[in-house]
Amino acid sequence: MRTGLGFGGAVLALPFLLLVVDDPLIFLPIISIHLLVFSSWNAWQGHRSSDQGTNIDWNYLGRSLKVMIVPKLIGVFGLLTLPNEIMSMIIFGIVCVYSVGYILNRPFKSSRPWMDNLFLILGGYVSGTSLISAPLVIAVYSTHVARHQLRDTLFVLWFILVVIKMASFIIAGVDLQLVHQLWLFPCALVGHALGVRLHAYLQRTDAQKFYQILGSVLLVISVIGIIRTLLT
Repeated sequence: MRTGLGFGGAVLALPFLLLVVDDPLIFLPIISIHLLVFSSWNAWQGHRSSDQGTNIDWNYLGRSLKVMIVPKLIGVFGLLTLPNEIMSMIIFGIVCVYSVGYILNRPFKSSRPWMDNLFLILGGYVSGTSLISAPLVIAVYSTHVARHQLRDTLFVLWFILVVIKMASFIIAGVDLQLVHQLWLFPCALVGHALGVRLHAYLQRTDAQKFYQILGSVLLVISVIGIIRTLLT
């Protein structure tokens, strides 16, 4: 389920994974390591192929991190301390909100400074809890970062945010599932390569119908997850 559909592989993966085992701390270390590898690789590839100067907006990256860092740490603390059922409900609820946006073709948009800060704060918190903050953060970054720098700047942001989460996992003694990485990583590599191609294709076409179907599937899965969590 680790894909390259722009950004949001964790959004696609977590609802399905939590239906298997209702414990985010089993899956988030695996997704985090995948993100570390693929985000750094893509940012480096973008740097090598860029013909428009630097491919990363370091200035806005630093400014946004100052807003996101405290909510990020609060989210990580909640992930490590709150019961699995509550964290799963939070994740399913967030995905439901994203799904409705996909279905209605109403992505998050930020047009004012206070909205920028609100989305970054929420994005930092959501990233701390579940690594599914892409729609919130992209709404802000897309208005402040040049188009040719946007993708790679976001990859660097994900890398930094995931490093913080991984450090917290190590300090807290969370099982990083390193044995499972041995057989999951090749699968993730294939999925990522195919996803990057699909993302490039979607960028050239009208992908509204595709995302509406995707949002409908995610909404159904998340509602099932919420109902199951409430009944257990």
